[in-house]
Amino acid sequence: MKELLIVWHSMTGGSKALAEAALQGAMVDSTVTVRSLSADQASVSDMFAADGYLFVFPENLAAISGVMKAFFDRCYYPCLGRIEGRPYAVIICAGSDGTNAARQAERIATGWRLRKIADALIICTHAQTEAAILAPKTIAEEDMEQARQTGAQIAAGMALGIF
Repeated sequence: MKELLIVWHSMTGGSKALAEAALQGAMVDSTVTVRSLSADQASVSDMFAADGYLFVFPENLAAISGVMKAFFDRCYYPCLGRIEGRPYAVIICAGSDGTNAARQAERIATGWRLRKIADALIICTHAQTEAAILAPKTIAEEDMEQARQTGAQIAAGMALGIF
């Protein structure tokens, strides 16, 4: 049985909600085992055990959030040359843009030689003031559905051997 690993980080709940929605979508295919771990708990051995990845995190100051970046830093060199060809996707919870964080994640995945199965899903909360940025996030249902579809897409492709 193939395994999908969802690695996520959330500061105000938006990315966590999106990761949970992606998990729901991925679990529709019972032929793929799905594990969801926060970025501070995920390890190199978790990366080795998985056949595909979904990375979900907030954009902070036009970049990957610090905890998610620390996960990538911790795992990058031990995984280098050992996980090539595995599929991945990215979901980003952004205040206004998210494209730079997506670009950073894609560069890391390119270094690992992972197989991108979809363009980054960037969910924009439009949080622009300090209060809005720090406030707990509620993600719109249509955005949650996009995250569910992303999870379902990668799980189905893995189950069918497409990637």
